[in-house]
Amino acid sequence: MNSKKTLLILAGGLGSRYKGLKQVDGILDNGSPILEYSVYDALAADFSKVVIIVNRLIPQSYIERLNAVSEAKGFELHWVYQEMDSISISDFDYSERQKPWGTGHAVLCAKDVIQEPFVMINADDFYGKEVYQLTAEGFAPYISETQFGLAAYPVDTTLSGNGTVARGICTLDSENYLVHVEEQTSIQKINDTIIYTENGGNIEIAPDTLVSMNFFIFHPSIFNSLEKYFYDFIASKPGSTQEFYIPSAVQRMIDEKKVKVMVKASPSQWMGVTYADDKNNIKDFLMSEIQKNRYPEDLWK
Repeated sequence: MNSKKTLLILAGGLGSRYKGLKQVDGILDNGSPILEYSVYDALAADFSKVVIIVNRLIPQSYIERLNAVSEAKGFELHWVYQEMDSISISDFDYSERQKPWGTGHAVLCAKDVIQEPFVMINADDFYGKEVYQLTAEGFAPYISETQFGLAAYPVDTTLSGNGTVARGICTLDSENYLVHVEEQTSIQKINDTIIYTENGGNIEIAPDTLVSMNFFIFHPSIFNSLEKYFYDFIASKPGSTQEFYIPSAVQRMIDEKKVKVMVKASPSQWMGVTYADDKNNIKDFLMSEIQKNRYPEDLWK
């Protein structure tokens, strides 16, 4: 990687299972949402540039809050709105559509502000401190136009006690390169067994099975492929709820032999808020991390 280390945060989605705008929902009394813990951890690993993809619902007061943090802490911060027409579209009527175009489109929206290799994450996932260091040491020397990276997590560490979750189950080759990511939308633990439902039947998976939580390390060359794939997606006349997902785009690049994706298991604990009730779990987790002096009570003081 070149000297500038960039973090791209996807915060533009409209979550259907969580009540409220969870991307900027403060977890503790300090008012910091999960994405600020990600920024804090990235800065500790010498990242110096943050790009956040947002939708128009994000409060201006939150933008001003993080702008002030950026100025005080001396990192570059860019806000990019994910609009229906961020990437120009012709010959397709999408006037009925309410949902954004998906994570692949969200990444593509950043093409004008990122010219260097970058880490991509979800705003509402807590990825842990160590994974950012892993990025710098384990992936950085290898990222190129033909090689990306993925920090994956054991599925057992990514479940919710409040319902099923969607996860990308990774299949790797003998050298730990990604062969396939299979999105399963109904993973849960029942009586200490992890299962997902497919074609009406339950399929068991091992607790240490690696799943993608969208912690990718990309070369900026990905924007060229994303643009082509997005126009292919539009040409297919997608329904009003169909989305253009980043894992599908990466899979297509692998299948077309454009890239190899190196996979490493994250050493960090993952936490997230798929459901509103998950917020209490991450609250307890962060309070215990603060007691262990891994985070200050107020991130930015």
